[in-house]
Amino acid sequence: MNKRGHRVTLVVIDDDPSNLDLITSALDCEGLDVVCYSDPEVGVRDVIEKHPEIVLVDLMMPKLGGMEVLEKIVDADPGIEVILMTANYSTESAVEAIQKGASDYLRKPLDVQKLRERIEKFIVEAQGRKKNSDLDRELLNAYQFEGIVGRSPLMLDLFAKIRRIAPHFQTVLISAPTGSGKELVSRALHHLSPVKSSTFAVCNCSAIVESLFESELFGYVRGAFTGATQDKVGLFEFANGGTVFLDEIGEMPLAAQAKLLRVLQNQEVQRVGSPVAKKVNVRVIAATHRDLRSLAAQGKFREDLFYRLSMVEITIPRLAERKEDLPLLQRHFVEKYASVYNKPIRGITRRAQGILSKYSWPGNVREIENVLGNASMMVEGELIDVHDLPEHVRQSVSHIHVEEEGMISFEELERRHLLRVLKQVNGNKMRAAEILGIGRGTLYNMLARIEIEAKAASV
Repeated sequence: MNKRGHRVTLVVIDDDPSNLDLITSALDCEGLDVVCYSDPEVGVRDVIEKHPEIVLVDLMMPKLGGMEVLEKIVDADPGIEVILMTANYSTESAVEAIQKGASDYLRKPLDVQKLRERIEKFIVEAQGRKKNSDLDRELLNAYQFEGIVGRSPLMLDLFAKIRRIAPHFQTVLISAPTGSGKELVSRALHHLSPVKSSTFAVCNCSAIVESLFESELFGYVRGAFTGATQDKVGLFEFANGGTVFLDEIGEMPLAAQAKLLRVLQNQEVQRVGSPVAKKVNVRVIAATHRDLRSLAAQGKFREDLFYRLSMVEITIPRLAERKEDLPLLQRHFVEKYASVYNKPIRGITRRAQGILSKYSWPGNVREIENVLGNASMMVEGELIDVHDLPEHVRQSVSHIHVEEEGMISFEELERRHLLRVLKQVNGNKMRAAEILGIGRGTLYNMLARIEIEAKAASV
C-alpha cells in the first residue's frame, strides 16, 4: 500500500461481520483509516457527515440495499469513490451501478490481492487529487495579475505586455472577443500607470444613443440646446489627469469618431455650445470585439482614428485558446460564489470538470463565470456536479449510451468506453484522462492491460 501523502479514509458498509473482518485485515496499512458499519443506515449517515474518500458497499443488505446506499452517497457527495461488492454478479447490475456513479464493482468472495490493488489505485488517485487541489490553490494565488486569472503562455505574455505598456501609454487599443475581460485589462493598465490614483472613467459606446455621444464625451454649456438648463462636464473633462476607457469603440458613429480624433490629436475638448476649448491630459484605452482594420477598409470606421488608437495594440486570447487556465478559473469562480452565496462549496466533481473541459466556451470568461455562478446557486451539497450545470452546457457533451453495449462484463464496458474516448480526442492521452476523470498513470496502466490482453488473445 502507498504510505505517502495525506491519510485516506475508507468506509466499509456490509451486514456480514466476517467480510468486515476480512477487509479490515487485508487493508491494514499506513496512510489508510478503515471504518466499518454493519448497519447501512448508520453508515450512510456518517459517510454523508464525514466525507470519506472511499466507500465499499455490499449490494445485498437488509433495510437498505447497496444501490440505494450508492444513490444517497452520490447525491450527497459525488466526489466519493463508491465501490459495490456482490456475490451475485450480473452485467445488468454492473451497468446500473456505473450509470448511478459507482467507481468499481467487485465480486464476492473478495480476492484479497485484487482488493488491495484496487484500493491502492484509489488511494493514489485520492492523494493526487488532494495534492492537485492544494497546488491549484497555490497557483491561483500565484497567477492572479491585477484580478486577471491565468497561467497559460498566452496569458503570461499578456501580463508581461501590460507591465511594459502601462507606465508609458497615451492610447491603447484592446482587441478581444466578447466576455474575455477587456475592462479588467484596461483597469490593470490604469492601475500600473503613473496616474493610478486619478480617475478611471468608463464609457460603453454601444449603450449611447448617437445624438448624445458628443455631449456625453465632451459635455455642454447651459442653453446649448433645449433641456440644457445647466453646464454638464463631459467624460474627458471628468477624467482629466486620469484614464478614459471607451468600450466597444467599433460602435461609435463616424461623426463622433471625428471629434474623438481631434481630442486625441490636440488634447483639448470643446463643450457643445461653447466656443472655448479646454486642455485635458487624458490617457485613452479603447476596446472592441470587432475587426477595426476591416471596418476601416469598408469605410465604417475612420482609418486615421484607427491608426491613432492602435499605436499600441493588445489582443486578449479566447478561452478556447487557453484551456489550461480552466482549472484555475473554475476554482476562482467557485470560491467567489461560495462566498457570495455563503455556501460550503468545496469544488467540482471530476465528471462535471470533464464536461466543462469539453465545452467550447463561446462566451469566454464571462460565460464560465455565469455558468459557475449559476451552479453555485443551484448546488445543494458541497460539490458542483453535472446536474448543477446549465442544460446547454450538459447537452454540448455527447453522452455514453450504455444500453447499446449489450451483455458484456464491467471490465469490457470500461475498456470500450476508454477506447471510444481516445478515438474522439484523436489519441490525446492527456485529454482522454481529463475527460474520464482519471490520472494519466491510471490511463497508461489501463492501456497497457488492454494491449497485453490483445496480444494474449492473438496467440
